[in-house]
Amino acid sequence: MKIAVIFSFVFLSLTFSSFAQDKGNLVFWEKLSKHCGKAYEGVVTTEISDNDPFAGKKLVMHVVDCGEGFIHIPFFVGNDKSRTWVLTMENGLVKLKHDHRHEDGSADEITQYGGTSPNTGMDSIQIFPADQETANLIPYAANNVWWITLEDEYFTYNLRRIGTERLFTVKFDLKKEVQSPGPAWGWE
Repeated sequence: MKIAVIFSFVFLSLTFSSFAQDKGNLVFWEKLSKHCGKAYEGVVTTEISDNDPFAGKKLVMHVVDCGEGFIHIPFFVGNDKSRTWVLTMENGLVKLKHDHRHEDGSADEITQYGGTSPNTGMDSIQIFPADQETANLIPYAANNVWWITLEDEYFTYNLRRIGTERLFTVKFDLKKEVQSPGPAWGWE
């Protein structure tokens, strides 16, 4: 009898533990999906130099396409429409890839880098360490870690290159919708 009670307790604990673990990324996904069709302006909140490609440019994200297991978010830097963050849900984990295109829609030489969250994360943050594809494509980025935070009022996209001073954060105000600059290159 005691063994059955102990087994039941362990089984229920693991079941509830699994449910709690699964909930973070699913709630994150649901919260982000609610922004589908909306665009928001952002600002770089980390220190950048005057000659940085982001300096002095209008920054806009547009949660443009949400479907079964994917969310596409073009990230516009001034008139540059080359960047799209592609989030997919694979095997219960969130994957982030960076799709880079030229103005004619062709793929950039450096595209499809990113990583998959190593666990289900939390409902307000998902973390993406660089995957092997990234390490092969961009060796110096093998120790990149990206993360996205999603609060009621803000969305942040972040990059830290472990072992260096490289840190980049752009924060988008979810309280104020803006006009989208249109489709990202290659996504018309």
